[in-house]
Amino acid sequence: MFEKILIANRGEIALRIIRTCREMGIKTVAVYSSADRESLHVRFADEAVCIGPAASKDSYLNIPRIMAACEITNADAVHPGYGFLAENADFAEVCSSYNIKFIGPSPNQIRQMGDKITAKETMIKAGVPVVPGSDGLLKDVKHAKTVAKEIGFPVMLKATAGGGGKGMRIVWEEDTLEENWEMARKEAMASFGNDGIYVEKFIEEPRHIEFQIAGDQFGNVVHLSERDCSIQRRHQKLVEECPSPFMTPELREKMGEAAILAGKSINYEGVGTVEFLVDKYRNFYFMEMNTRIQVEHPVTEEVIDHDLIKEQIKIAAGEKISGKNYYPQVHAMECRINAEDPQNGFRPSPGKILSFHSSKGHGVRVDTHVYAGYTIPPYYDSMIAKLICRAPTREECITKMERALDEFIIEGVKTTVPFHQKLMKDPDFRAGNFHTGFINTFKFKDEE
Repeated sequence: MFEKILIANRGEIALRIIRTCREMGIKTVAVYSSADRESLHVRFADEAVCIGPAASKDSYLNIPRIMAACEITNADAVHPGYGFLAENADFAEVCSSYNIKFIGPSPNQIRQMGDKITAKETMIKAGVPVVPGSDGLLKDVKHAKTVAKEIGFPVMLKATAGGGGKGMRIVWEEDTLEENWEMARKEAMASFGNDGIYVEKFIEEPRHIEFQIAGDQFGNVVHLSERDCSIQRRHQKLVEECPSPFMTPELREKMGEAAILAGKSINYEGVGTVEFLVDKYRNFYFMEMNTRIQVEHPVTEEVIDHDLIKEQIKIAAGEKISGKNYYPQVHAMECRINAEDPQNGFRPSPGKILSFHSSKGHGVRVDTHVYAGYTIPPYYDSMIAKLICRAPTREECITKMERALDEFIIEGVKTTVPFHQKLMKDPDFRAGNFHTGFINTFKFKDEE
């Protein structure tokens, strides 16, 4: 087992990893930017190293500075968390060259799944259903039009190096394809330094359902059931839950088998997520694979009573996984609490938190790195907390979430708490009648 793990991340996920490491008797090193000097992950790690100024490119994305921190602290492993360098194959390669274990898949596995076109080709070979679309990258807009006509409008233009909704455009008819093509390419280049675009059939009113998987160094791959992530805005998730209200036992078996097949096709090592789109007829299609821990991993942890960070660390240390699939025994739901103004297009709301009180009680969990007096910096993701509730049934879980949201007090900045409070009361949401475009029709405003 590792003696000391450097956490190449910040915020709540860094704190989350520190907690598990402490329970496992592993020392931790926090790295931080000058903007995060007062963050809790800095305070609770055994050691902390400042790696640069506020800008991510000069700190959390600066590989030489992170490796220097590993060297001066004698860390023998690196946990990348999510975001930043978590799916950066070059970083995993550099760690390996310094004989430091990257807690995650191999550089080759990251590359195979990191590029959407390569991932899709791999899934086709493995026999996993994929959304109909172009064979590889599009050469030009003329090529895009040809493929779009073949598969039929509406279509979705997607950046091959994409993520977080960047470089994606829905095209409803041929007349608007060219302008969307240009916008998608420009956004992809600006966000990822790669303007490669492919096209897929746009699945109308789909569910976004993902399967958590785990694979060890001995070729074993299992699934840990699903999460429904259909409540999202601009392709970014707001609420996740397990089990999905849309799921049937038969569909879970099929999708679980496909997720395992996806993992085995690349000899996957570590904890990862296979994401699918599911249409209203319960046909499912591979969308992408995230080769890292997910923001919403606590949902799975609560449903199967299993520490996924510990699982990651044990797999990286060469231990075998149990070899059995896990199925939901209770219901769990996560609401992302972002420092955003939901009444103004979810505009970021950085600033100083004047008052903070998190929810408590049986079946309620809060993962956060903020506190009263903490200043939310404007340089990073706006998520400041995750509120997770667990109950025997979905109805009881929603009722518990309502109570927990009412107790959640954050003053000084705008947050998404009022949005979630209204969502929990929505009859369609409560009935499980929603899809990835649900928020576009959801009318949010403060009660008069």
